[in-house]
Amino acid sequence: MALQPLNALVTQLANQPIIFVGGKGGVGKTTTAAALASHYATQQKKTLIISTDPAHSLGDVLNIALSHEKTAVTPYLDALELNPDIIVDNHFAQVERTIRGYANPDMMPKIREHLRLSKSAPGAQEAAMLESMCQHLVTDSDKRYEHIIFDTAPTGHTLRLLVLPEMMGAWTDGLLAQQRRQAKLRLAATNLDLDNNNKDNVSNPFAKQEPDRWEQAVAVLEKRKQLFRKAGLLLHDRQQTAIILVMTADVLPLAETKRAIQQLEETKLTPAAIVINQLITPTQTDEFWRKRAHRQQGLMRVIEDSFTAYPIYPIYLQQTDVRGIEALSKLLT
Repeated sequence: MALQPLNALVTQLANQPIIFVGGKGGVGKTTTAAALASHYATQQKKTLIISTDPAHSLGDVLNIALSHEKTAVTPYLDALELNPDIIVDNHFAQVERTIRGYANPDMMPKIREHLRLSKSAPGAQEAAMLESMCQHLVTDSDKRYEHIIFDTAPTGHTLRLLVLPEMMGAWTDGLLAQQRRQAKLRLAATNLDLDNNNKDNVSNPFAKQEPDRWEQAVAVLEKRKQLFRKAGLLLHDRQQTAIILVMTADVLPLAETKRAIQQLEETKLTPAAIVINQLITPTQTDEFWRKRAHRQQGLMRVIEDSFTAYPIYPIYLQQTDVRGIEALSKLLT
């Protein structure tokens, strides 16, 4: 598609409750996400922006100190930066509470040590971050927010997070099936033990407690399964969720955006639009900038030919850093 006027992006996303902004590192994802959030907030639409990138810069762009908890930037804009360390600690604390419900107390020191080491295992932060994102996706979408905007980590990380709800749902199904099989075996063993005790006229004090403890673990898994299912449905609903890819008119971002779109299309998570950031206006008097602009124009023709199915919106290079609500909201007008 030919370049669209930038304010048309705001119109296109006006009725999208959930917006993901992704792309290669350093192309301006955070600025684009913050500009969208600021614009909708100035239109008095209650908006929440969430940074999932461990290398947070959202607070810098909004020109306000942010934390893991929601911060009211304006009466219509809340923001937070998800802290993966806090998320992992909370996640494994919940796992420990669940295990404690049915594990032998003598085993708890070893279990705690295993959980402590698991915090550093590959994928631990990613899984915990996913669950936190799904919590916000599901719970905050049911609240008063008209827009929830995710400022995500670089493309590869974002793609994994977008497809993980289905994978985690399937993994949880496997755990539930295993738990049910173990529960049946334990129930059979308990009944056998009870029969033997009854023969000796001795009661079994654990006959009622043990299945209840296993049911607690099953209830936790069922809750996670429902969370991932709801999040997956929201992500695949084009009326609810829009994925925006940000890139610059350079060779490497072009290649990465092509790969990202291919992967998104394969998982039926097609993007809603592409934003080309840091464009230089063609009319330049300085030779250096004239050559840069000319090179960008050549790449823009390649970009338009490569992404014919998607609207493309330009953001031109600014003379100064865009920081603060007022400057960000003006960027998209």
